[in-house]
Amino acid sequence: MLALGCPVCFGDASAPMTIAANNGIWFMLAIVAVMLAAFASFFLYLIRRGRLAARQADVPDAASFGSRHGQEGTVQC
Repeated sequence: MLALGCPVCFGDASAPMTIAANNGIWFMLAIVAVMLAAFASFFLYLIRRGRLAARQADVPDAASFGSRHGQEGTVQC
């Protein structure tokens, strides 16, 4: 019994079906890479925003200055 495969399975590298299958594989790999990069960049964005918010929370403003030094209300000039 003799069974022949299609050009992709049989191994003709210059066949249009093989070229199309290879292009499809590269395209799907590119989509996966783009999605992973987008996912990673979103978490980097969240980390940067968190650090910025933490830095801004550490800076004393006029309303909280008096409460840190035992005074209530607004800062006296």
